[in-house]
Amino acid sequence: MVFLKNTVMECEACGMGGVQPRPSCRPSSCHPGVTCQETPQGVTCGPCPHGMEGNGTYCTDVDECSVTPCHMGVRCINTSPGFRCGSCAAGFTGPQVHGVGLQYAAANRQVCRDINECEGLNNGGCEENSLCMNTPGSFRCGPCNVGYVGDQRQGCRPERACGDGQVNPCHASAECIVHREGRLECQCGVGWAGNGLLCGADVDIDGFPDERLTCPEKTCNKDNCLTVPNSGQEDADGDGMGDACDEDADGDGILNMQDNCVLVPNVDQRNVDQDDFGDACDNCHAAENADQKDTDGDERGDECDEDIDGDGVLNQLDNCRQVPNADQKDRDGDKVGDACDSCPYVPNPEQTDVDNDLIGDPCDTNKDSDGDGHQDSRDNCPAVLNSSQLDTDKDGVGDECDDDDDNDGVPDLLPPGPDNCRLIPNPLQEDSNGDGVGNICEKDFDNDTIIDTIDVCPENAEVALTDFREYQTVVLDPEGDAQIDPNWVVLNQGREIVQTMNSDPGLAVGYTAFSGVDFEGTFHVNTVTDDDYAGFIFGYQDSSSFYVVMWKQVEQIYWQANPFRAVAEPGIQLKAVKSDTGPGENLRNALWHTGDTAAQVKLLWKDTRNVGWKDKTSYRWFLQHRPADGYIRVRFFEGPKLVADSGVIIDSTMRGGRLGVFCFSQENIIWANLRYRCNDTLPEDFDSYRARQVQLEL
Repeated sequence: MVFLKNTVMECEACGMGGVQPRPSCRPSSCHPGVTCQETPQGVTCGPCPHGMEGNGTYCTDVDECSVTPCHMGVRCINTSPGFRCGSCAAGFTGPQVHGVGLQYAAANRQVCRDINECEGLNNGGCEENSLCMNTPGSFRCGPCNVGYVGDQRQGCRPERACGDGQVNPCHASAECIVHREGRLECQCGVGWAGNGLLCGADVDIDGFPDERLTCPEKTCNKDNCLTVPNSGQEDADGDGMGDACDEDADGDGILNMQDNCVLVPNVDQRNVDQDDFGDACDNCHAAENADQKDTDGDERGDECDEDIDGDGVLNQLDNCRQVPNADQKDRDGDKVGDACDSCPYVPNPEQTDVDNDLIGDPCDTNKDSDGDGHQDSRDNCPAVLNSSQLDTDKDGVGDECDDDDDNDGVPDLLPPGPDNCRLIPNPLQEDSNGDGVGNICEKDFDNDTIIDTIDVCPENAEVALTDFREYQTVVLDPEGDAQIDPNWVVLNQGREIVQTMNSDPGLAVGYTAFSGVDFEGTFHVNTVTDDDYAGFIFGYQDSSSFYVVMWKQVEQIYWQANPFRAVAEPGIQLKAVKSDTGPGENLRNALWHTGDTAAQVKLLWKDTRNVGWKDKTSYRWFLQHRPADGYIRVRFFEGPKLVADSGVIIDSTMRGGRLGVFCFSQENIIWANLRYRCNDTLPEDFDSYRARQVQLEL
């Protein structure tokens, strides 16, 4: 109609008496959607709409698909105006880009990223314990992993040979381990217990089988608490039922809940000082002492012990009441002995330590060049990561930066070395069997009297066995009294910890610092009351700097909305804590909240299943941390079944530190059968992870 109108208007023969009609915008002679303006000279059309080109009277669509805005292989659909991209191909993920104009199309190209099917819990659909190889847009299943036999049709089962080709004597549910000296060790898998040659089901994962096995070792005995982890198998009344599940642990006829001496028979319940402990088990009969602390282990509580640390110096004269120091040395003259002074060279009689790093505030510089948790002024290798601070020859230079760790004149690595006993002086380098390990350190490499096969740190004489009997309590919300502080009970020679109270967030931190470490334990909430947080920590450097693995049972908004609203989601989280404020309401809410909190907490990983822990159920965790490379991986098992795996995570916020356990508003938590091991060897999956990252970057 527009073209017909223009033709009629321009035709003189059609005019009435030669008079031409006046140009009009009604109807418009411009392209639909273009502004039309009437002028004395005629009709003027505005510019074409965005995404079209022309003179206003005539406009044609711009073909945005000509600049290839869609990912390779994805269909580009040109619309009038604009464009849209189809969905990414199967095996890829990305947005369905759409827009208008060549400039927008060129600047907002669709990117479809490959989905790594092999990272899922089901191994990408391949058989468990087999190789899953990711390919662009798909994946491929390969052979069984090393140590397993079978195929994708039959499944992959543990091979009956050890890694060195020797015949595997281990139980089908055990792992065969070949030690440095060639000795074989059989170790029952998660959810199983025994001596490795024989393994039985272990439902509570505390290291003891549910039924007695026909082998002589202690670990073959029947578990005296089948459903409650008690790795020490404590049984006060000897009735065959472990204290952890015995309603009357001492057998005196008074149930534990009413008994003021749970582990010592006392029918009369006599309690002179009216504290929580009856006279039969109270280490201070006439002095109230609810903590029953006994520093020197002489069975007299600190509250009534005239010499708390047992060093022969009475308390009123002792400048270190809780640390033995018969010499009473006090170099800074602040009346706090060097043995217990957090600043032995700077007066600090109050011993303030705001950040809980065991260094008093007056001498705490917080300058740590290598990030290993030790400030430069106290770091024996200030430019080299060595969180353990091992210094075998005590020359003030840490082993990590000392060319001759044992100071025997034979360099550790350089000629005429390497030293075949790096940690024990042996200048003659005797090696009778020629295996490269000197005679003097053949069975005990670090000379700590604990043979290497049971030594958790065979190259560190200061750490031999897992032990949390000595620990530091760190309260993360010290203000207010809405909740009490945690109450820790340590059992099984330091290999089990129980937290009994519904408490503020808090930590029990061991004093041993680690560089590379493997940390494992059994986690169990022994109640149906409450649904909050429990977990463990690693890389602890101070109360503002540590990693925490924490597990919440259900979704919940924290009851205190100040300083911000904190929402907890169910499931396992791994967080890097680097708090600007330290313990208090900001860190408290940041720990409760799922996700990042600026200047407080960074969420590194969350279990996508969003599944909370189950009441009275045991889980086994395995943590690997290699701070020199930032490698972190944590896995959780329920019985023998893997239920959560963080995969490889790279983060260098903390470059080593101490280990411990974490609780927040949850009572009756058990951490049983705890084990840690020094380990700086990178796991095999680190190389494959780096290879995948390179592929993604390309």
